[in-house]
This record gives sequence, C-alpha cells and structure tokens, in this order.
Amino acid sequence: MNALHINGNDLTLEAVREVANANDRRAVLLAPDAREAVDRARAVVDALVAGNQLAYAITTGVGKLSDVRIAGDQIRELQVNLVRSHAVGVGEALPIAETRAMMLLRANSLAKGYSGVRAVVIDTLCEMLNRGVTPFVPSQGSVGASGDLAPLAHLALALIGEGECVDEKGARIPSGEALKRAQIKPLVLAAKEAVSLINGTQAMLAVGTLALLAAETLVDSADVVGGMACDALQGTDTAFDERIHQVRPHSGQIHTAANLRRMLEGSQIRESHRDCDRVQDAYSLRCIPQVHGAVRDTLAHCREVFGTEANSAVDNPLVFMGDHVAMDRMGTGASPVRAERSSAASEGEIISGGNFHGEPVAFALDFLAIALSALAGISERRIERLVNPALSEGLPPFLAPGAGLNSGFMMPQVTAAALVSENKVLAHPASVDSITTSGNKEDFVSMGMTAANKLKRIVDNTRNVLAIEAMAAAQALDFYLHAAKPLKTSKRGQAAHAAIRSVCATMEKDRIMYQDFARLAELIASGRLAEIVR
Repeated sequence: MNALHINGNDLTLEAVREVANANDRRAVLLAPDAREAVDRARAVVDALVAGNQLAYAITTGVGKLSDVRIAGDQIRELQVNLVRSHAVGVGEALPIAETRAMMLLRANSLAKGYSGVRAVVIDTLCEMLNRGVTPFVPSQGSVGASGDLAPLAHLALALIGEGECVDEKGARIPSGEALKRAQIKPLVLAAKEAVSLINGTQAMLAVGTLALLAAETLVDSADVVGGMACDALQGTDTAFDERIHQVRPHSGQIHTAANLRRMLEGSQIRESHRDCDRVQDAYSLRCIPQVHGAVRDTLAHCREVFGTEANSAVDNPLVFMGDHVAMDRMGTGASPVRAERSSAASEGEIISGGNFHGEPVAFALDFLAIALSALAGISERRIERLVNPALSEGLPPFLAPGAGLNSGFMMPQVTAAALVSENKVLAHPASVDSITTSGNKEDFVSMGMTAANKLKRIVDNTRNVLAIEAMAAAQALDFYLHAAKPLKTSKRGQAAHAAIRSVCATMEKDRIMYQDFARLAELIASGRLAEIVR
C-alpha cells in the first residue's frame, strides 16, 4: 500500500531516507509508465548492437580504450569485465543506510528511460532493496568523474552474484549466497548495462543526501539550544526583532530570528534584566539569526541541487527518443560525430556526453561542510561564554557547584574546541582539487566522494558540539531555577530543558560525562529538540 513507485522524475529526499532506513523497509517498484520508457530506450540499444554500429561503451571499450571495437560475444564479456575491473574500492564500508540510498538513487536514474538498460536491471535493484540485500561497498576509490565508478561497481558486482554483501548484523557474506537467501536471480548483463550501472554520482549523492537531512535537524536544534544559552546568559531578544530581519530579508535569517523570539517568549529570566545597562550582546548571541540563517540558506541550496541530481540521467552514453532527438538537434545544431553520436534506429539516438561528472554535487557537499563548520563554531563560542566566569553573567565558574573542588564544564569546552578545529581542517573544499586519470582521457575530476566522506565527519562533530552546548545550557538554567529567587525560562525553553533532562541529569558534582554527550547527540539526531521550534 505504501510502495514507492519510481519513475526518475519525482523522487524526494525524504523518500530516499525512508528507503535507506532498513528497518522501515518501504517497498520500491518501477512505475508502469517508466517501464515503457525504459523498454523503448532499450530497443534502440538492441537495434544498434544488431546493426553492429559504433557507440561508446556499447560496441567499444571505455575511457582511454574507447577506440577499441567490441563486437559479437565480446559484448557480454565486456559487461562482466567492466564490473570486475572497476570494483577497486578500499577503506571502510559505507553504512547500510548509505548503500541502500545509493541503490535507490541509481535505480531511479535508470528509470528515467535514457540509459538503455533492460527493465529487469531496475527490477533487480528494487528487489534487493525490498528483501534487504545490501552490497558491500568500500567508501574510498572514487574521484567523482565518470561518476562514482568504484562504489557503483561494487553495487553492480552484487547484482551479478559476485563480490560481497552485508547482512543485517553487519557480517560480510558472498553476494551469491545473499541473493540465494533472498530468492533473487543474479543478473546476466547485456550490452551497455555495465557502464549504465557504474557511471553516475549516486555514491556521493547518497552520502550527501543523508548528511543534508541530518543537517536540517541540526540547524533547528541549534536554534533551540542557542535560545537556551542566550536566555541563560541574560541575552536580549531585541536583536531578534522582526523589523531588523525584514530589512535584510534572507529567508534563513528571518526563520531563525522567529525561532529565537519563540524560544525567549515569556521567559522570567529575560524579564528580570530587561532594564539593565547592557546595550548589545556578543556576536555569538546577537548574530545567531545571521549565522544560523546563513546555514539554513546553504541547506536550502544544497537541497535543491541534490533534488535535481536525484532525478537526473547521469550515465554515459544516453539514449534519446523521438521528440528528444529533434529537440536536441534544434538546440545544438550539431551533426552526428563518430563515437559521440550514433544512430541506432529511426526513432532514437545514442549520444555521448558527461552527465556523470560530479561537480554540481561536489560543490554543494563542500558548501554544506563549510556551513556546518560555522554552526559548530558559533555553538562552541556560546559554550565558552557559559563556562568562562569573566563572560557568564554571574553563573558559577565552569557551571560547577563548588568550583575548585569540582571542574564542572571546563573540559567539555575543550572537547568542543577540538571538534570545531577539526572541522576547520575537514571543511577545506575537496572540489578545488583534481587529478588526471584514465590515461589523461579523464583529465578533470570533481573529488565529490572525498567531499561526501569528509562531510559525514563534520556532521558528527557538529552534533557533538551541540550536545555539549545543550548540556551546558541546561545546567546554567538549573542555577536560575534553584536560586534564592527562582526564575524560569520560557515554555519552549522548559520543554527543551525537560527533553535534555530526560537523558542527562543535572551535575551536582563532577562525574563522567562522555555518556551524557552520546545520549544527547542521539536526542538531537532523533529530532526531539528540533521539533520544539518546528
């Protein structure tokens, strides 16, 4: 009843997350109209092969070997050789969720009907998702041009019953055995299908999509935690006045400012110092809308890029049918070129290009990494203000009861500082680099997978910094609540405080805290804090 019918045109990032979550096991099926388009494109490939016509990666080798002609029985042998020779990944395996996202994204791209594969290829990918068969995919080995060749080749290995899969317990088993258990027949690949499976940006896009969705939860959580810290530091909500942000109308800034007004609305702490002499707060409080808001706008941009890429045809060559061929000719005015454009049937044309190049995704991944590094950075500055007695507006030094005998939050700030500094290194953009591959045929690459792998670490680091800030802000609010004249924060602040206290008790004296941070990071990842301002 809740099956996802893919057609290559309207896959949402939220649907990717649902399918990626192996526990949800949402069924995936090829939509009937998409099946028709896939079959029509396949007929063009079959006609080309039957006519022994020349087309890149169909009747030729690949990369630097594209001038080598392949014919007859060699075409089927080429498919297996391409998959085997490109499955050269190393390093840690992608988690199951990221691999499942990659499988769905690859299937959806093929479902557009421009790749020329048989429908059974897409059906098999869907059945592997539906029955929990997850290929073992090493995370390193892609330069992000000609797509994520190595990761996708490991995925393709599993389809043909070779290589390894990962079972639900994380153990690696032969792919043939995994397919047998799931009652899925291994594929025997036909002409063009190997290159269609391994050309694409789906590895970097899968990692990036799940990172983006996690980051959207982080920025909402940061508004909540930042609001708590602002109140605990006797910050003013004047800087969040709607009029200020309407005259600089960046949508993210406006959104965060509204969240902060809600977070401070009705706070007794705020009312207690309304007539104080302080004119302005430090930037880490006053400029939360401008910083968090810029992060929001970056996330919105990356969401648009990833959404477009998720519904794009990104392998090479591509098959164009009927009106698409006419439109292509009108748009370019170019005549057919040997090994780049080959007629296979009167209703279709096969054109070689470079949609596999990962540059659009790589740029977005790097931009997202930079934005999240800023989110963690301003959070660490608020932690410093909460614990530093010179800056904390009368809070106990390092938020420690009995400071001196107890160190309180002295070292958590150091941990946050370490994570923020690590992010600064990881945020160096991978996409500004390139290295020549494939005998200088592939002479400018995106390094998108490197950007994706770095981004995952930044997401984790940022979540942990916010966890530390959440624990520190809750501790600070406890001092107000238990003072001689108790003061309460706002209703939303109280809700956030209660959520934090559900997994992390008040520090009455020094204790081991790393488990608190882990539980708070899980709380943030679950979205419970984010929901307070949604």
